Amino acid sequence: MIVKRPYKNLGFADHGWLQARHHFSFARYFDPDRINWGAVRVWNDDRIAPDTGFGMHPHKDMEIVTYIREGALTHEDSLGNKGRIEAGDVQVMSAGTGIIHSEYNREASDTRLFQIWIMPNQSGHKPSWGSRSFPKKDHAGRFVVLASGYPEDKEALPIHADAAVLGATLNKGDVINYPLEEQRYGYLVVSKGIIAIENCTLQEGDAAGLAEVETISIEAKEDSEIVMVVTGAKI
Repeated sequence: MIVKRPYKNLGFADHGWLQARHHFSFARYFDPDRINWGAVRVWNDDRIAPDTGFGMHPHKDMEIVTYIREGALTHEDSLGNKGRIEAGDVQVMSAGTGIIHSEYNREASDTRLFQIWIMPNQSGHKPSWGSRSFPKKDHAGRFVVLASGYPEDKEALPIHADAAVLGATLNKGDVINYPLEEQRYGYLVVSKGIIAIENCTLQEGDAAGLAEVETISIEAKEDSEIVMVVTGAKI
């Protein structure tokens, strides 16, 4: 099953300093048919204006993954962590028993990012934060695991969830196959370019919900960048 979610049909909020597209119900946007996809609870496509951002605010019992598409983001939290991530980088904030944080665009141009919330497979764990740079050459023509709760993904940023966040850059004509397994869910979003999954064509910003599929085949119709979250226990 492939469920296409066109960019133009996403929820939208314009806060002036922030323009946000919501793949799932979030804040004032509510769609009873768009609450989650597997363990993915939130996927926001955000554009943050220069010298603005999210002030200190709390989270609890959620795995929050940020993927920078353009620009950079500066992080600070109640654990004493400070960091800056830029295009191609990923950060993971495991909220656990509770964390307070801020995220600001301190740059001279807009920052574009995906913010992904994944429901944890446990509660009561100690909160944490981490970031990592994933050079795009390492994504070329294949998926790279960016963050994962599966023990075999030792090079990925750890999360407390039966889930993995993957990224890939594809040259036009590249084809990659991914063994989703029928009991798991996948949610894929095109960051740049145009791809096709079977007979479903996706352009920049479009998404596809994947379920009850053993293997997915992805073809790049032009140079592309994609991010996918896979959730569910492995057999």
